[in-house]
Amino acid sequence: MTGIENITRAFERSEAEDRAALMPYFTLGYPTEVESIAIIKRIAESGADLIELGIPFSDPLADGPTIQRSTQVALDGGITVMGCLSMTARLRDMGVDQPLILMGYINPILAYGMERFVEHASGAGADGFIVPDLPVEEADAMQTACMEHQMALIHMLALTSGESRIQQVVGKSTGFVYLVSVKGVTGARRGISGPLEEFVDSVRIATNLPLAVGFGIGTPEQAKMIGRFADGVIVGSALINAVDESQDRVAAAGKFVNLLSRALRSG
Repeated sequence: MTGIENITRAFERSEAEDRAALMPYFTLGYPTEVESIAIIKRIAESGADLIELGIPFSDPLADGPTIQRSTQVALDGGITVMGCLSMTARLRDMGVDQPLILMGYINPILAYGMERFVEHASGAGADGFIVPDLPVEEADAMQTACMEHQMALIHMLALTSGESRIQQVVGKSTGFVYLVSVKGVTGARRGISGPLEEFVDSVRIATNLPLAVGFGIGTPEQAKMIGRFADGVIVGSALINAVDESQDRVAAAGKFVNLLSRALRSG
């Protein structure tokens, strides 16, 4: 099965159950390489439909303080792009079969070699990529490499995106479209403001791809609310916060993801 097919089937399964897909984000190598592997495996066992794996970078411009701190800790611990690919392969060897989406910034990818990175990520078992600082206007080379390996390249749309931008982005996206729910960086928030449901509806008119909403989703209640009109819900900072607040990080990750999963299934 190709990466694009694996992602598509995950959304089809959740749709068949009349619910949104749950996509937790976690930083590879945080707080340590060993612990992050154990945490991500527990996430996979606790109700995740897809998993977003963060590749640490020193200047994560789309991320707020929580994910910035986690990526810096991982970098200080010696994590590299090659190490992230190795961890992805280990997760597959451990039986994690959900779609794995690598989220990283363009500079480390270019330093690694774009075509080489896509090829090695495919070999490690990744299904697609989210590159927040790669605009669609400059994405042709990576899009070509991804199509060669049948992997998804997922682009983002913001609440401020107009109709022409929506058409441009959905025309280049594969797998699903990532909709940013807030005007700002990642980070759990008390509430989700703005005309989010109307924005999702406006994008849905332009594409048949699944629409996943991320940024700022901090509670099961928020996930449930967004899951009523989106095809997928992405939660990252709140998961890392839950891990940080517990002595048993692995158990905390599993418990929080299970709460999110139950909320979506009850919606």
